[in-house]
Amino acid sequence: MTVTRLAELVAGGGVAVLSGAGLSTESGIPDYRGPTGRARRAEPMTYQRFVGSAQARQRYWARSHVGWRQIGQARPNAGHRAVAELERRGLLAGIVTQNVDGLHQAAGARRVIELHGGLDRVVCLSCRERTPRAELERRLRAANPEWEAAAARINPDGDAVLTDAQVAGFQVVGCAACGGVLKPDVVFFGENVPRPRVDECFALVGGARLLLVLGSSLTVRSGLRFVTKAASLGIPIAIVNQGETGGDADASLTLDAPLGPTLTELTARLPVPAQ
Repeated sequence: MTVTRLAELVAGGGVAVLSGAGLSTESGIPDYRGPTGRARRAEPMTYQRFVGSAQARQRYWARSHVGWRQIGQARPNAGHRAVAELERRGLLAGIVTQNVDGLHQAAGARRVIELHGGLDRVVCLSCRERTPRAELERRLRAANPEWEAAAARINPDGDAVLTDAQVAGFQVVGCAACGGVLKPDVVFFGENVPRPRVDECFALVGGARLLLVLGSSLTVRSGLRFVTKAASLGIPIAIVNQGETGGDADASLTLDAPLGPTLTELTARLPVPAQ
């Protein structure tokens, strides 16, 4: 299938976008299962371990402190900018992203639902106050003035791979307001996406004229459920991804192609609305 056919589908408007980690690889953020992904050698942090163990929190925040250097400095790529341009032209109903990097918004997109939350915020598990990640990073640097560690690998969730020796001695800080435990404002493994957020995503997809999946392998239920919903309602599905996906059987169009160049070409093929 060609970009020409994709442009024909998108031109009708009412498009719900579902984006995954593959959209951010051109910004230097690796994905899990695509061409830049690498198999995890360490188990991901679970919510239960995070809240139940000070040692687990020390490990998480040390690794995330290092990983944030890459995630926090990442900039939107051509794919993010193209999606924002589609929204500017009035073709999108909204965006559901599985990513936690905030790059859709940084590119100028406004109607974005962060399914799994965002790494640019932290939340206190006691008083529930949300504060900017940049503020926490300043406090962590102050608490660890001589601590330095180089990561072997950075994962899409900002989790850097460090050794136990590198983690040792890292000082974790609590909530500045109440002293409680701080957690990134993202959904951990073992934690449920808030039901109102899921319902909002289903409503967006259910009311769309087209579901456009960008850079998601759709191998887990988190994203695949929206494809299944669209298919059950007879809503056309278009998928642009590098490699096969779990939703290919339900799609009316699939493109195995790099996201940035493909989406840039897509916008070039669509008419620019009159001002």
